[in-house]
Formats: sequence, structure tokens, C-alpha cells
Amino acid sequence: MGRLINMRRLTASFFATQTALAVLASLLTFAPVNTASAQTVLIPNFWDPNTRYTKPNFTILPRLRFLTTTDFPPFNFIDRKKRLTGFHVDLARAICAELNVLAKCQIQAVRWGDLEKMLEKGEGEAIIAGLDINATTRQIYAFSHPYLSIPGRFITRRDKPLASPVYNSLFKKTVGVVQGSAHQKYFAGAFGERKFVQFPTRQAVFNALKAGNVDAIFTDALSGSFWLASQDAAGCCDYAGGPYLSSKYFGNGLSIAVSKKDAHLANGFNYALKQISEKGVFKELYLKYFPLGLY
Repeated sequence: MGRLINMRRLTASFFATQTALAVLASLLTFAPVNTASAQTVLIPNFWDPNTRYTKPNFTILPRLRFLTTTDFPPFNFIDRKKRLTGFHVDLARAICAELNVLAKCQIQAVRWGDLEKMLEKGEGEAIIAGLDINATTRQIYAFSHPYLSIPGRFITRRDKPLASPVYNSLFKKTVGVVQGSAHQKYFAGAFGERKFVQFPTRQAVFNALKAGNVDAIFTDALSGSFWLASQDAAGCCDYAGGPYLSSKYFGNGLSIAVSKKDAHLANGFNYALKQISEKGVFKELYLKYFPLGLY
């Protein structure tokens, strides 16, 4: 894997299963989400309305090649028709369209461990694959502004919801977490006076909640949202409270990485990403791939 650090570790164990891919396929079958449902989903916005980016002239580029992988659904994966698809794939195309270089836009899927060397060899201009933004990767890459972060969320049984504030409602209750996970560590620090029980896997945490063996669970919103929509959950449960963001525990968000020498590309992507957000294109993609929302 080289020097790359994989943000996908937060969710990979759940999305590696065929069940998760089936859930994703079933949700995409019904996309786009109807208006009534969309109105209940909070669309995250990471852009300062007062910040202005200059539109770059990318038409001088011979091509704009995005590098991604096939093993990080719903961001990038191979669909039932053997096509590369996902949130990142559609977002890359939307960026190219905003920059008027759609005809020069290429999206190539490679192995995770090959991303870094392909960018170094000039076989791609950008990585859009869930790469962590941290002190190590900042020494290697220039990053666009984050366009999405995956928060932590509480999930409870629908017949035993938690009222806000959640901290008070957890008094004398038990929360399930994955042993050794970032969410376990966050909960221990932020909710230290509240009881938690550790389970070896995320699926074990979900099973414990469904069976009523814990009062709530704390996990990442991505795998949580797809479990809630699955037959396995069978409509038992729902989110409780709001999202929890922490750069220390959950990372600095999802961004596009480019070579340091191509930092101007990251600035150009910032312009396109902000335009995509303001024009509602980001909202359409978000609701397509995250119909239950993450926030």
C-alpha cells in the first residue's frame, strides 16, 4: 500500500459483503429519491459562501485523468453491468462538465496500492478514492477542499428511541461499539461516564441492537445507513440525535489529491466543487447514493 493511508478502513468490513452490495443496488434502483423523502434528508455543505474561487482554464490540458478503485462502494465500485460507477465516478464527471473538459475526462480504476505510483509516474492527474488527509499525506499531495465527511451516529431501536440531548438519555443505558474502533475511542472520550459494550465486528454490533441486547450503538453513518435500509435490519431501528464529526477520530473528510507540482489543479477542483454544490448537482448525487442521508 506504500505511503497511502486508507480512509476506507472505517467502512470496508461492512461493504466487503455481498449483502451490502445488494442493499446498495436496491437503493440505486429506486433513485432518485422522491421529493418528500429528499426534504427530510440534511444535505451537508462544507463551503463558505464568502469564499470565491477563480474559474481555471483547463481546456489547455490534453486530458484530465482521475484515478480511483473498484472496492469502496458506494463511492467507487463495479455495478451489475460490469461498469465502473459510484459517487466518486459521477462526481468526477460533474467536475469535468463544470470545467468544460468532459470530452477530455477519463476515470480509471486501479488497485489501491498502485494509486500513488501511477500519480508519481504521470499516469493520472488526480486521485479520487477515499485517501486520508493527514500530516503524512499532506507532505506528498496537494488536496482539494473536503467535499464530504463521514460522521459518527447513534442508532437505536424504533420502539426505544433516545430523546435529545443524547448524552442525558444514555444515563443507565448501554451502547454497543466495535472493539478498538475509532468510534469506540471517540465514545470513551466524549461519553466517558456512559456505559458501553464492545463487540468484535460491526455486524455483531448491529445484531446486538436488533436483538435488544444494547440500548443504542455508535458507528459510522455510512455503514449504518446501509444497514438501516437492509433486510437484515427489517425496519427495527433508526438514527438518534445528530452527526458527530471529529478530525482526530474520523479523519478530515474526503478530498481529491493531486501531485504537489500540480497544486493548481486542486484549486481548479475547488472552483468546480463549489459550483456543483451551489447549483444543486452535489445534492442530486448525494441523494442518489445516500438516500437515507449521513447527517
